[in-house]
Amino acid sequence: MTNKEFAKQLEKRTIRFAIDIINLSSSMPKTTESLVLRNQLTKSGTSIGANYREANRSRSPKDFKNKIKISLAEASETDYWLKIIEELNWLELPKLKELRIEAKELLAIFTSIANKL
Repeated sequence: MTNKEFAKQLEKRTIRFAIDIINLSSSMPKTTESLVLRNQLTKSGTSIGANYREANRSRSPKDFKNKIKISLAEASETDYWLKIIEELNWLELPKLKELRIEAKELLAIFTSIANKL
């Protein structure tokens, strides 16, 4: 697989993840407390792919590295919010577990990319 093909597949994967995060957020309880977590989770979960997309359209290697590191940080933050939601038992466990696995896989991918730069 070429770098270009990998980038395209990873962009699609981060879009799918963002959609899954939005769907998960919209199914959370409608309380004042959950609103805070819903907003944080939605922001970080959608930011992963947005920053990766920007990285692929960067103007310099330095800009690429910066955007990759932001994607990495957002993946870590997303897993953090998912863990809190899991601990609060606000949603069904299987759905959360799938998203946590994907968040960790994305984190590993972006860590690997960042370490090679």
